[in-house]
Amino acid sequence: MLVDHFPLLGLRLGTPRLELRLPAPEELAALAELAAEGIHDPEVMPFAAAWTDQPPADVARGVVQHHWAQLGAWAPDMWELNLAVFRDGVVVGQQSIGARDFAITREVHTGSWLGKRFHGQGIGTEMRAAVLHLAFEGLGAAEASSSAFVDNRASLAVSRKLGYEEVGTSRQVIRGALAFEHRLRITEDAWRSRRATEVTVRGLAACLPLLGAAS
Repeated sequence: MLVDHFPLLGLRLGTPRLELRLPAPEELAALAELAAEGIHDPEVMPFAAAWTDQPPADVARGVVQHHWAQLGAWAPDMWELNLAVFRDGVVVGQQSIGARDFAITREVHTGSWLGKRFHGQGIGTEMRAAVLHLAFEGLGAAEASSSAFVDNRASLAVSRKLGYEEVGTSRQVIRGALAFEHRLRITEDAWRSRRATEVTVRGLAACLPLLGAAS
């Protein structure tokens, strides 16, 4: 079976409302179509690369190509796991977690997006909590980092709720204009003192070597 050669296909994260996993081909198509419908208010740009400014067909194709590219380039010392997020079997967004030289740094970074029609329902907090559990409880991470532009109030609110602290700002150019990005971090101790979401993880043991976290 394919999962025997690439065990990340069998990884499952569960929360009270959500399941996070790599999508099957038709689910990847649904994820791409969701992105093409809209992820954010077009007046703002929450991403460092303005990929959602493209025509809808290009946005959808980009989601598919990025997904394949990340899996194709996978290496234990540099990886990005882009998990589709499902609620009641319906794809609602994507939650990523990645690392570089994790075996040494014990640090991960996260990023995410939700279909616009699923905003404001607490899903963003729940899916970030799922990958933080994977990082700290499953992989033995020491820190997790995230970032958000100053006008991305929803992402910043999720970070505050989960116990991140701001560690600095950076200057970026977005759509040809200056933008300020908050850099945030949460440590294992801070996560353990704040975690409230119940998370289950299945299929992790076989994945640990691919994630640079083999014992």
